[in-house]
Amino acid sequence: MTATVKPTLLQALGDRRMAAILMLSFASGLPLNLTGATLQAWLAFDKVDIKTIGLFSLVGLPYVFKFLWAPLLDRYLPPLLGRRRGWILIYQLSLAIGIGVMGLSSPSREPYALAVIALIVAFLSASQDIVVDAYRVDVIPANERALAAAATTFGYRSAAMLAGAVILVVASYIGWRFAYLAVACIMALTIFATISAPEPLVPGRPPRTLADAVVHPLRDLLNKKGAWGFLALVLVYKVGDAFALSLYSAFMIKGVGFSLNELSVAGKVNMTVSTMIGVALGGWVYMRWGMFRSLLIFGIGQALTNLLYMWLALSGKVLWLMILATSLDNLIGGMGQAAYVAFLVSLCSSSFSATQYALLSALSAVPRVVMGAIAGQVVDSVGWANFFIVTFLTAMPGLALLLVLRRPINELEAQEAANAAA
Repeated sequence: MTATVKPTLLQALGDRRMAAILMLSFASGLPLNLTGATLQAWLAFDKVDIKTIGLFSLVGLPYVFKFLWAPLLDRYLPPLLGRRRGWILIYQLSLAIGIGVMGLSSPSREPYALAVIALIVAFLSASQDIVVDAYRVDVIPANERALAAAATTFGYRSAAMLAGAVILVVASYIGWRFAYLAVACIMALTIFATISAPEPLVPGRPPRTLADAVVHPLRDLLNKKGAWGFLALVLVYKVGDAFALSLYSAFMIKGVGFSLNELSVAGKVNMTVSTMIGVALGGWVYMRWGMFRSLLIFGIGQALTNLLYMWLALSGKVLWLMILATSLDNLIGGMGQAAYVAFLVSLCSSSFSATQYALLSALSAVPRVVMGAIAGQVVDSVGWANFFIVTFLTAMPGLALLLVLRRPINELEAQEAANAAA
């Protein structure tokens, strides 16, 4: 069979499908920080105690359990715009309303009401992620997936920077309420990207029954050689990284004493740019090193950079050290993310990629959500410097499991290459 020629970057940028992926990924990334790091900064700014801030991480649980309702979005069709775009439109409109309601809340006076609203927004956001991921799988051909992954990262991270950095600057000048309402308006504008997005050339057929939508993807995934080991690796590979970053905003504000403006520019913007560079560099290195070597080297780097935050905790408010720690941690974390996502995609079969990717990405979100709740208790017990030593140690099980799975990972990569060449 003749090899398919990959398009150049310029050709891809002129493709309506790639533009749609970029904009829909922006819409997908916009709500994430609003119930995570940005909400955490708002809570810290309003003098909410660190234990409560840690517990607020649990509002991200929908990202963990989104695989439970992913089959419903595969099986049932909304009345407008088809199976994928129709659901995306519904969730975008709902998110615009939910984010606006969050902005009208008060962390200090109504913490429980805010928690409930944030949980609803997280549910809507996780649901939008499911359908945007499914749309990307449906509309992008195999020879353009690497470019689509780059477009996804840039769109998602740009939105995360807007909702995690720019909003802090806005909030510092004109208040949190207006900042959240501004993001709600931007969320509403993303519906135009959904309406103009092209339909897949060959739209997938919905499963005949809900049972088919649930059972077949799960059976296919678990029948892979080494499946249980792979699922365990998905769960633990980024535990140390997720643990260290789970209280990033609270650490910088309450632990070290940086202002919102310093956190916004030197922290959040720097974090996003470093991650984007890391993802691009990691993808390039991954093509040369392969799956196992990339996961191992990047995983070691992720663990070591956690110790930079320990250094910052011991040194106090040192801006250049904050920039260094954030830059290196997110650069190497982005490289690890590129290899990690490639690993997740390699576990998905084309027939069930939407539901399987929802399951795997939900499993990968467990550390980010759960470790945040634990982190507040650990910091309260041992202090910030010792906390980052703990995060370094929690990365070790993932690296050990990776070494155990070396042969199955190499076989998985070889099989993927054989399928691509067939």
